[in-house]
Amino acid sequence: MNQPASANGLAQTLTPSFTLLGAGVSAGIAIGYAHLVSTARLEVPQYEIAANEVDAEVVRFDNAMAQTQQALADLAASATQGVAGELGAFVSLHRMLLADSTLSQTPRDIIREHRANAEWALVQQMDRLVEQFEQFEDAYLRERKHDVEQAVERVLKALLGTAHTPSGPSHEEDVIVVAHDLSPADMILFKQHKFAGFVTDVGGVTSHTAIVARSLSLPAIVGLHHARELIRENELVIVDGAEGTLIVNPDAQVLTEYQLKKRSYELDRQKLKRLKTTPAATLDGTPIELHANIELPSDIETVVEAGATGIGLFRSEFLFLNREDLPTEDEQFEAYRQVLEAMNGMPVTIRTLDLGADKVLPGGERTAGPNPALGLRAIRFCLAEPGVFLTQLRAMLRASRYGKLRILIPMLAHAHEIDGALGLLEHAKRSLQGEGTAFDTDVPVGGMIEVPAAALSLPMFLHRLQFLSIGTNDLIQYTLAIDRADETVAHLYDPLHPAVLQLVAQTIRACDKAGKPVAVCGEMAGEVEMTRLLLGFGLRQFSMHASQLLEVKQQVLRSDLGEVTPLATRILRNTESSKVHTLLERLNT
Repeated sequence: MNQPASANGLAQTLTPSFTLLGAGVSAGIAIGYAHLVSTARLEVPQYEIAANEVDAEVVRFDNAMAQTQQALADLAASATQGVAGELGAFVSLHRMLLADSTLSQTPRDIIREHRANAEWALVQQMDRLVEQFEQFEDAYLRERKHDVEQAVERVLKALLGTAHTPSGPSHEEDVIVVAHDLSPADMILFKQHKFAGFVTDVGGVTSHTAIVARSLSLPAIVGLHHARELIRENELVIVDGAEGTLIVNPDAQVLTEYQLKKRSYELDRQKLKRLKTTPAATLDGTPIELHANIELPSDIETVVEAGATGIGLFRSEFLFLNREDLPTEDEQFEAYRQVLEAMNGMPVTIRTLDLGADKVLPGGERTAGPNPALGLRAIRFCLAEPGVFLTQLRAMLRASRYGKLRILIPMLAHAHEIDGALGLLEHAKRSLQGEGTAFDTDVPVGGMIEVPAAALSLPMFLHRLQFLSIGTNDLIQYTLAIDRADETVAHLYDPLHPAVLQLVAQTIRACDKAGKPVAVCGEMAGEVEMTRLLLGFGLRQFSMHASQLLEVKQQVLRSDLGEVTPLATRILRNTESSKVHTLLERLNT
């Protein structure tokens, strides 16, 4: 049997090599050392402490408690400097819970009695408290169990150091993050690092986690099922994001092969950069707009590097993640202004809050329900929380004087949702006018087509809105009744399903007939295999992550509408999946 190899070709360990298969969600090859991470409560191990180390473990627990209380005190202090008043009450409750003997003292007793590690002792006590809260008849008191969990999670993170800081390899570029699951909020934290890649046990190819991975250009695989439990810390691993292959402890021959593949892939990416300043147009001279999707203002650098001609989707809800309070109006204004100024007059489309499903408000699970994807999310949440929505709309309008802003409303399905959103926008305008605050009074407002009901009732949207954007990720999810974050049904997620193609094509053609701009901003827009098909449907504006833009531009430059349109029409007329795939291959040759 060949020995596993290390990155420099030397034998690393006698552990056998093995391969795991999942779903590749971001192309590229990463070679590095595994770093196992988890959310604070996902998996707290239990291990026995030596008798002479018990006192030190108690001190470790006390230090984590003190550190957390200090962090909360600092947060409380900030509440006196213009932060929302309810933050103070939220922080005070967490401080009170942690100061109570049930959490501050009882875990110390468990550590001593069981000679157990502090994390396990704390979670045992938390579980007991949560069970007690669940017994309360009063709904308000029952909900306080979430405060217990959140307060304890703060201490656990202090005990664990941090769930996201790698240990082992000396450089982040050598780290492959291995996790059971990662939330979109976790992925946003990765923007602060330069990891080589990541893999997870769960997740789907169009989950928000996968989407953010693509924005970072990180080779990534999801749906590996047991990677987190099979892989050990600092084991050498290879991530093939295109094929969905994870190789653990590769032998020298395999390692050399993938090092060559990695260099070849990176060389191809470098060559694409030559297209940055080339105008996007088809062979027959039709201009195509290629815009970028972003999550945070810090993404602008990669947008400029890719030569995008606008921002087609600014997912504003990511400004709300990884914090304990809601961003103020001024904070949001500064973020939007920064992006608008950086784009120097090019259009910037900011989507209003799309909280819900796997993205929840700080400090709670207010948008969660029995089925979050079908619950109080996006525009439904905004209309249910007009104060939060108005704050965002005011911030957007204030920023509008610094560039070419467009406002995009997500998850629309009903006329009253459109009217409600437009009504609140007018309210925001009147409030700013009353204060004498300048803004663009003619900011275009558009709607997302991501619910089949919307795609099937387009006149209602075209009558009220100035542009549309097709969110293919959710449109596919809701059309095919498939949770896009669930790897167990990932094989059923099919962008080429005849029903999906009909809805996309009909929307594009209806907008063209009405003279209204339309874009595709879902993952379909960034898939090179779909570029010619969408061009054939009549699409002239694509929006994708900056990392995908140059490859799509290359495909646009090689396409002739006279050739692709008839084939796209043939594909649209087919109802057999196998025939559709055959015709698509022909379209892309």
